[in-house]
Amino acid sequence: MSDSTRYQRRHPISWEQLHRDAKALAWRLLDMDMTWKGIAAVTRGGLVPAAVIARELEIHYVETICISSYTWKEQGQATIIKPLRDSGEGWLIIDDLVDTGKTAQVVRNMLPGAHFATLYAKPEGKPHVDTFVTEVTQDTWILFPWDSESRFVEPIAGMNKKK
Repeated sequence: MSDSTRYQRRHPISWEQLHRDAKALAWRLLDMDMTWKGIAAVTRGGLVPAAVIARELEIHYVETICISSYTWKEQGQATIIKPLRDSGEGWLIIDDLVDTGKTAQVVRNMLPGAHFATLYAKPEGKPHVDTFVTEVTQDTWILFPWDSESRFVEPIAGMNKKK
């Protein structure tokens, strides 16, 4: 399936919703009663959720794992730009989303002992993370606030009449 037909739905996330979901993830992680060595944010999508979670869990050591695999809606081969060299024990990996799990698998191989948490998870990616807040369908494109701006959108019923 090509990327142009792969995403049949769009789910816009506002800054407020992202913040609420990151706090919900922080509550789940806090309930684990773990002492984290630090957070490894998967760039770029994991940066904002990692900042919120670092604040809520009072974690002051935040690293980045820089991986590129998307260009707009086209997913390609994951390229490691900046790895984190550690066993992963005691680390908390934060990303915005796990889609197919390809990027997550690269990160898991890099830090096998870490706990991997995301805000959103799709069915194909779920097995690759330990904790997430919200599951969305595989055919949903999540539109993050850093990738969008506010504008008028036609009602769903009106869009269906044009097909």
